[in-house]
Amino acid sequence: MRVEDALRLALEADLDLVEVAPDARPPVCKIMDYGKFKYEAAQKARESRKNQQLTVIKEQKLRPKIDDHDYETKKRNVVRFLEAGSKVKVTIMFRGREQSRPELGYRLLQRLGADVADLGFVETSAKQDGRNMTMVLAPHKGAKTRVKAQESAQAPVAQAAPRPAPAAPASSEAAPEAPATGDAAPEAPAS
Repeated sequence: MRVEDALRLALEADLDLVEVAPDARPPVCKIMDYGKFKYEAAQKARESRKNQQLTVIKEQKLRPKIDDHDYETKKRNVVRFLEAGSKVKVTIMFRGREQSRPELGYRLLQRLGADVADLGFVETSAKQDGRNMTMVLAPHKGAKTRVKAQESAQAPVAQAAPRPAPAAPASSEAAPEAPATGDAAPEAPAS
């Protein structure tokens, strides 16, 4: 259809001629109310932004010669981040001679990935980038909602827990105390 004919049809219907796909050959146009079209497009964009999840990437830095206690502390931080639903970028920083032994860092990242496998998975495997080696861990799908569900399930249980009964008063048939008679041996005077 020619452009002039389409414009005449749009004017007769008291609507607008809107170019929907300008890159197509031939370009695609539609007769519609342009104000309503813009409003609905804005509503869709707003709705999609509302349903969009914000991805938070936390970072944890390690060294290849990390001690066991320090490793456990760093691992605890990674576990906390994954439980909160955040992705974790684990970086191993190499210095000096450590750069000639990248397998130490690779093994450390593999160990960390295996230790937190129940909470997350390796999204990007270990790769060397200059002096650093990085790996990205992501939480399993639905981990954040699962944690919230567990917390809400535990909260009412803690409030509804019965209180322990007070201890019963001691009965009069308890073991008799030592008689308060003067049968006890007198103390020897101190010299």
